[in-house]
Amino acid sequence: MSKPRVLVTFDAMRYPNTGLFSFGKSFGRALLRNNNCQFELDYFFYSPDTIEFDTEDVHKTYLQKHNKFFFFNKNNVALFHFTDQMSRLKPKKVFGRKKILTIHDINQVHEVTNPDQLRIYLDKLGERIDSCDRIVTISQFAAADVLNYFPKVADKLSVIYNGADKPHLPNGHLPSYIPEREFLFTIGIVSAKKNFHVLPALLADNDLELLIAGIKTPYENQVMAEAAKYGCTDRVKVIGTISDDDRAWYYQNCQAFVFPSIAEGFGLPVIEAMHFGKPVFSSTRTSLPEVAGNAAYYFKTFDGADMQRVFKEGMQHFNANNGAERSVAHAAKYNWDDTARLYMQLYRDVLQK
Repeated sequence: MSKPRVLVTFDAMRYPNTGLFSFGKSFGRALLRNNNCQFELDYFFYSPDTIEFDTEDVHKTYLQKHNKFFFFNKNNVALFHFTDQMSRLKPKKVFGRKKILTIHDINQVHEVTNPDQLRIYLDKLGERIDSCDRIVTISQFAAADVLNYFPKVADKLSVIYNGADKPHLPNGHLPSYIPEREFLFTIGIVSAKKNFHVLPALLADNDLELLIAGIKTPYENQVMAEAAKYGCTDRVKVIGTISDDDRAWYYQNCQAFVFPSIAEGFGLPVIEAMHFGKPVFSSTRTSLPEVAGNAAYYFKTFDGADMQRVFKEGMQHFNANNGAERSVAHAAKYNWDDTARLYMQLYRDVLQK
């Protein structure tokens, strides 16, 4: 008996050093580990330049120009899983097959102030939602946002959390940039929604360094302008994109991980840092309190003095109350194999209807 073929879209992996790239790499591998011959898996990429799965035994399909208008289902795909809400392959271009859509967030409703732009975005998202049999969000916060704007999807909406495996640190590895002193670490696209410009305040009255890793944008200038206000420009390092090994080294060796983001669908870095038993200081915005739980400390405001107080008291509490053990235990709740198995159960459920 032939196995049903499932096409999983990973075209967002076109851009390394992004959250969707990390999601695709980890989720794609977890699906392969847990498939156990249940499905014929077909991974959909932007182009052959995506090489993350070149050594894996999985069929690959690449985006074609005509996919803007239609998808020719020559491999008889039974189920399409669109793993982000703006996949270049649109659900409505696929006819007569089952479809699942994963929505990572609709943070545009919290960020976009232009009502016309927001309406256009929500119309596009609504079209994709209407075309799919099931909708998955990666947090309860994201699910609540979806239901607020698309209440009619309640009967086909479920939540499956992302995994967050511990990054591997090779023995003896040293990063391309080695801090000169004890340091705080954060990672993400250096953009306004990551809110990194509030972090130099944490360097007041200490000798710590702040490392910010991620794709650079002109927002870096705002970060450095704040550093100048606190007289610590020499201790704020915006180091650009980094390798996975460097990322693991910075997690392992930082004094704390700081993540004041104001817009997250999940917040993978906070869990990765917890895998290393590190204290995590986060904002209270969007999904972060849900994902980090009581294992993190929270900046309830972005006032410099208040952030300094939260950081000082949080470090004292962490060191006095087995904080590392609590962080590691919390991180263990998020496992990509569990995530893959939940999606595969969903695949089976949808195909049986």
